[in-house]
Amino acid sequence: MTIILQKIIAQSGYASRRQAEKLIRSGQVKVNGTIAIPGVMADPKVDKITIKNRLIGTEAKRIYLKLNKPLGYTCTNRSFPGEKNIFDLIKIPDRLFAVGRLDKNSRGLVLLTNDGELTQHLAHPKFSHDKVYEVKVANEIKNENLIKKNFLKGIDIGEGDGMAKAKQIEYLQKNVFIITLNEGKKRQIRRMFQILGIKVIDLKRVEIGALKLGGLPEGKWGYLTPEEIKKIKI
Repeated sequence: MTIILQKIIAQSGYASRRQAEKLIRSGQVKVNGTIAIPGVMADPKVDKITIKNRLIGTEAKRIYLKLNKPLGYTCTNRSFPGEKNIFDLIKIPDRLFAVGRLDKNSRGLVLLTNDGELTQHLAHPKFSHDKVYEVKVANEIKNENLIKKNFLKGIDIGEGDGMAKAKQIEYLQKNVFIITLNEGKKRQIRRMFQILGIKVIDLKRVEIGALKLGGLPEGKWGYLTPEEIKKIKI
């Protein structure tokens, strides 16, 4: 049965559908020796599909795990000398990619999988999956209600990203906020606080959709339970 090439690549566990499309557009994917074009159809059981001249496998066994990312680690599939990477913490041979990355100075929950379809689903803006963060700031909080009002109304964070807003925000005392986002602009929370003259000193993600960090120790990872997998696919 023929299906779109991006989906075949995603099902193989090599890359997400979005990444697969980039590979195709850059001329790195071939079907039966011919450079593929976006939208081409293929049969994974019949056609020979290569990426960077390496044959990709058939549909991979689905892997889903969560990691409690420590500070100082990047979330990319690319490795650079002297840089700590989350994949250094996960000692399994399968190729995985992170869903909902965290920057080097943030910590907490990261979902990793070889399920390209799920990655596309969770990462696409139109699906609006909530992400919950525990955020500690350096400044003394004198008017938390004003901060809440600005976060819910929206703050212009500039750099071409325009207005950014929180879905929910709660103040827990001791300079700690619980913030829920359903959008994902680069370093969004830090930049929103910065516009208000407030410095973030700790940012920890504790939930992605229905998936919770729970009591997973920092730097450790574990496979998702069948119940957790079912929840994140809803």
